[in-house]
Amino acid sequence: MSFYSYKNVDADVCPGRIQGESLRGLCERVCVQVKKVYDSCMQQEQLDNVTIQLGDVMPGGCEFVRPLTFVSCRSTTTHGNIRDLTIERLCERPNFARVRANVDIPIDVVFCDAAGHQGTGRAILTVRKDVILYVPDESIIPFSVESIVGAICVSGEYCGDLRFNVTICVTVILKIVAEVELLIPSYGFCQIPPCEEFAENVCDEFFGLPIFPPQLEDCDGNEINISPDNCVSCNNNLCNSTNSCNSCNPCKPNCGTCTVR
Repeated sequence: MSFYSYKNVDADVCPGRIQGESLRGLCERVCVQVKKVYDSCMQQEQLDNVTIQLGDVMPGGCEFVRPLTFVSCRSTTTHGNIRDLTIERLCERPNFARVRANVDIPIDVVFCDAAGHQGTGRAILTVRKDVILYVPDESIIPFSVESIVGAICVSGEYCGDLRFNVTICVTVILKIVAEVELLIPSYGFCQIPPCEEFAENVCDEFFGLPIFPPQLEDCDGNEINISPDNCVSCNNNLCNSTNSCNSCNPCKPNCGTCTVR
């Protein structure tokens, strides 16, 4: 099983939501080495008429029949490559700085040639960023700038020479981070549960059935109930049949006419 198996529900030694008293189970203060995020910002934008150049075209050695037809493209990783980084501290805003950088996003492009053969190629989308972030003062442990990226194409056209003109939706998250030793409260070590191997347990559904059939008193409001005067109440209709709840059969003589409650 995993941390999140139904067999581990409400286990105090597994990750999950804290139920009840949040301090229950805290046993120590621990020092952990983590990558702390000091500041972060996200920008999402649509870029139109962006030209990308394909490389590493697969399958290799295949002669694609021009013209090519764009199929799709999307980023291949969530980590962007930051280059040409400059950090300029702002005198009018202490502890903040202007952060400028080019963020390279690797993308895979899928296309088809005139003969219907499909191919893929790798391209780099470069996005320029110019933002303001909190930047800590100098320390023995240095800070760094990282990026989380995502990109997906809306449309594209072939321009020749393995180039495509695309419209692409881009998300870039810039972060100021540093490796630190952080003191945090702890519930102790996780208890690693044994793995649950996949198996077709065809009997589980059968074993989950109740031992005895339910009695009338245990039925909920949607079940069929016997009403006074020997009439049958079926989904708020007074009928003389319990065979179906989709229609109201003719009522018994002593019930009068069928009425909808």
